[in-house]
Amino acid sequence: MKYIIFLILFISPSIFAQVSGRVTDAADDPLPGASVIWLGTKQGTTAAADGRFSLPAATAGSQLVVSFIGYENDTVRVGRTDEELLVVLREGVQLEEVNVTTRRLSTMKLRSSVLNEDMISSAELLRAACCNLGESFVTNPSVDISYSDATTGARQIRLLGLSGTYVQLMTENIPNYRGAAAPFGLGYIPGPWMESIQVSKGSSSVKNGYEAITGQINVEFKKPQHPEADKVAVNLFAATTNRLEANADATIKLGGRWSTTLLTHYENETKMHDGNNDGFADIPRVEQYNVWNRWAYMGDRYAFQAGIKALSDRRKSGQVAHGGAEIHMPYEVDIRTDRYEFFTKNAYILDKAKGTNVALMLSGSLHQQDGAYGYKIYDVDQRNFYASLLFESEWKSGHNLSAGLSFNYDGFDEYYRLTNDELAGREKRLVKEAVSGAYFQYTWDMNEKLTLMAGLRGDYSSDYNFFVTPRAHVKYNPNEYLYFRLSAGKGYRTPHVLAENNYLLASSRRIVSDPHLKQEEAWNYGFSVSTYLPLWGKTLNVNAEYFYTDFRQQVVTDVDTDPHAVFFYNLNGRSYSHVMQVEATYPVWKGLTVTAAYRLTDVKSTYHGVRREKPLTGKYKGLLTASYQTPLGLWQFDATLQLNGGGRMPDPYALADGTLSWKERYRGFEQLSAQVTRYFRRWSVYVGGENLTHFRQRNPIIDAANPWGDRFDATMIWGPMHGAKGYVGVRFNLARN
Repeated sequence: MKYIIFLILFISPSIFAQVSGRVTDAADDPLPGASVIWLGTKQGTTAAADGRFSLPAATAGSQLVVSFIGYENDTVRVGRTDEELLVVLREGVQLEEVNVTTRRLSTMKLRSSVLNEDMISSAELLRAACCNLGESFVTNPSVDISYSDATTGARQIRLLGLSGTYVQLMTENIPNYRGAAAPFGLGYIPGPWMESIQVSKGSSSVKNGYEAITGQINVEFKKPQHPEADKVAVNLFAATTNRLEANADATIKLGGRWSTTLLTHYENETKMHDGNNDGFADIPRVEQYNVWNRWAYMGDRYAFQAGIKALSDRRKSGQVAHGGAEIHMPYEVDIRTDRYEFFTKNAYILDKAKGTNVALMLSGSLHQQDGAYGYKIYDVDQRNFYASLLFESEWKSGHNLSAGLSFNYDGFDEYYRLTNDELAGREKRLVKEAVSGAYFQYTWDMNEKLTLMAGLRGDYSSDYNFFVTPRAHVKYNPNEYLYFRLSAGKGYRTPHVLAENNYLLASSRRIVSDPHLKQEEAWNYGFSVSTYLPLWGKTLNVNAEYFYTDFRQQVVTDVDTDPHAVFFYNLNGRSYSHVMQVEATYPVWKGLTVTAAYRLTDVKSTYHGVRREKPLTGKYKGLLTASYQTPLGLWQFDATLQLNGGGRMPDPYALADGTLSWKERYRGFEQLSAQVTRYFRRWSVYVGGENLTHFRQRNPIIDAANPWGDRFDATMIWGPMHGAKGYVGVRFNLARN
């Protein structure tokens, strides 16, 4: 079947840049989140993590109003549209005779966004080892990262109490790392490549599709077109687990329009570790090569970006010999992955004054993964093509219209054997789905006090026919100290049981799947209130939020009915999650910022007619982080303490002696991480440690001594498998200026 493709693109405003610059304080530190608005209009933007901003130009001689809480506003007259602006804001705004000053935060709620959106800047990513995306949320209270099993090293995101399959992961607003790439996708994005991360909880914009149910995570990478892009940047890293890593990128400016960046990454976990002496590796041996070349052309009315990426990842795990002893028929896990990606973005400016533009984006990927789990086999080739066309305009002051068309194709070529009988034959299956759609979104900004955004999209799936996705958001801020947000919306996703859960093969459990699984469908409702209170000459940031996710259709993963099997079937009953969270950030004294957060989670689903607590899901989480930088900025000290709540285990079974195979519940535990960084002019050295409390889950693998038996299970994971880990690293950058 042939498809005619017209596509929608939601890309950052930087691709339309006509007037650009940086917002900094007097010490030349960037002010991410600063508001930049054309005087007398509602057309504007916010500064990115590095302080940069860009927005469509108005007529020559127009004025920009730049503001940031705790700083004096500045009005800048713009002459030539090709001129780079540097806006320096002064600290100390007089508010009712109280001098309010603030220290730049590395994680913040984006005040101008109608969505419940947090931005994790590059400064926050430097507070921990941050070797990849999966290790970037150590200091974040909203996103949980945990291991999926005890052998493969696969990690999964949890947002609003639900697994990462319900989170839409995007790279520069392009849906990415879906399906077969999901189990290991967090390890495919190197930390030093990232410029910032935006975490949007709950219902999101319809521009990016229908898949976000609990939220979106968007990663912004280093961009060659930014004037301050480093010529060369290097990050070298080594850990006590014999992990070595090298990252390097270089940017070349080719005249005033063209630029290119080459990003490279190599990592090698040089040996497997068995810290608990159960005969299985706690940390698999991983070797990865990752290369990306991207280009940009920035014209007056046309902008273009393109890139091509290649990745090779091999991970080996399984039984480990001790003391030179040999193992007869060792249980081994061997997963080989080759992945190739490309993307292009094109933007045409039709009316600079009204921000009217048309954007076109294409992206594609080929994901080839061959996996062996004992004698079980799962090989998959996934092909994805995504395309979008977007029209956007502020047709009247305060009224923004977006509309577009989209197309997405996924093809899975699967080849597998789901039993440890090496004489059994292998099965083949080809799964294809093509989805074409259209959307309309309207935003009304009423005097910067009340913002309403409503979106509606319709999509037609070759598997599930036509479906509609409505979403709505309200932001009300009666003043600059208080912000209320409401959201409601629907989300859908197509389940791919084997591709998304292949780590379950590291178990003797049989996999039993309903042959007619339905498309998953859920409503999400959210409410939040954010306050920015002047307190003792500083600003106290407090955010409280509640989210409710209600599934109308869901693929239930049932590990309770039979301890020797895992069942996938359609929901027959209720399934939901309630999440409440409160967090506060305060600069205790100059240079020291403290954040405290606490979250309660209630996730239940119906298993064969009985509504029960979802297994292996923590009931609560507490977080306390502290960051101190010395007055001259030469030293930085960071520490994070996590309190992870207990939860329910899958139903155990009785052994021959009458004892249970495992406990019915697991308890909470604490984890501490810390890092010290010494900054020099062009380079820095950092030393740190993870899991300094040395907590480890006891017996993470069931019946590890008999991996070929019917009780072996490496998927009962709720805590860390390895103890304390230390690391050291060096960062170097050759700046452009």
